[in-house]
Amino acid sequence: MMITVLTQESCPSCVNAKNTLAQLADEYPIDVREIPLASTEGKGLANRVGIVFAPGILIDGELFSYGRLSEKKLRRHLSKLEWPATAMPARKN
Repeated sequence: MMITVLTQESCPSCVNAKNTLAQLADEYPIDVREIPLASTEGKGLANRVGIVFAPGILIDGELFSYGRLSEKKLRRHLSKLEWPATAMPARKN
């Protein structure tokens, strides 16, 4: 699963989103890609899915959220998905 984060410089919510996604990458088989919102690619993605401000979160190319990322909402979404047993990393104790 690819999670794309559209970020902006000097954005505390972007830092929070990147930190949250880094933690979740230890628990779920996700790949995280960061794209500057001000870049040509970032602007194109934002326009296509309707992101108004950073951070914008896309899951497999579809809008998940923008603005402050809710870890609880994202965890709930990820836990509802069916993952192959071989894709899940071992949990750290």
